[in-house]
Amino acid sequence: MQGNGNDFILIDNRRGILKGMNLRGLSIAVCNRHYSVGADGLIVIVSSRKADFKWQFFNADGSEAEMCGNGSRCAARFAYLRKIAKRNMSFETLAGIVHAAVKENTVMVRLTNASGLSMNIAVPLESGTRIGHFINTGVPHLAYISEDINSEDVEGIGRDTRYHDQFGPAGTNVDFIQVTGPHRIRIRTYERGVEGETLACGTGAVAAALIAGTLGHVSSPVEVLTRGGDRLVISYKREGEQLMDLRLEGPAEVVCEGNLFI
Repeated sequence: MQGNGNDFILIDNRRGILKGMNLRGLSIAVCNRHYSVGADGLIVIVSSRKADFKWQFFNADGSEAEMCGNGSRCAARFAYLRKIAKRNMSFETLAGIVHAAVKENTVMVRLTNASGLSMNIAVPLESGTRIGHFINTGVPHLAYISEDINSEDVEGIGRDTRYHDQFGPAGTNVDFIQVTGPHRIRIRTYERGVEGETLACGTGAVAAALIAGTLGHVSSPVEVLTRGGDRLVISYKREGEQLMDLRLEGPAEVVCEGNLFI
């Protein structure tokens, strides 16, 4: 499946078809774009006592992630198509319970509240010191405001920032934001776990909207144009210092279905 250019392999494991298998190793194997199906991540669906289902999400490098915005929208449509859940559903992630609504052309997910907002962080890099803004939208994001994201060295600056001592030991995703209107921004993202730029990042789009909003550049709802050319819509509420009712909406589509030979 793909959501705004983020692609994922989804497996229904409620009956234990992957029992005894090293899922981290499986993710590395099947996400390889040259030797297997290829994807940004692997999503394994298992049963839950708290929600309609629970997911285990693995990045392409085998690391397990707390949350993935575009992956959550794909998981929701997958669950609806497989009759695992109805159109309005909830599912467990390491970041908490996520609620989703499957619509005709889009999927909307309501994420857990953001945390750890920290503005105007000086980040010394080989290319020079830059001012970044940090927030956790289920996973950590450090965002830089840019005048022209097309000219940004996303791979180089992203890698240096992702592994910077200030954000260790877990590291951080890195977003580059260009404001294009009172309700519109563009974004490019270096994703931790993928270890490179992706065509889109759902939690990054949410982080970018919240940071741009905190800086006074935009207000909710915010349309986010991704590197892949698709649009995500982010809405949120602010109560004092709290950013809440975070909603992410965009397309989530099935690309293909088949048998995987391990």
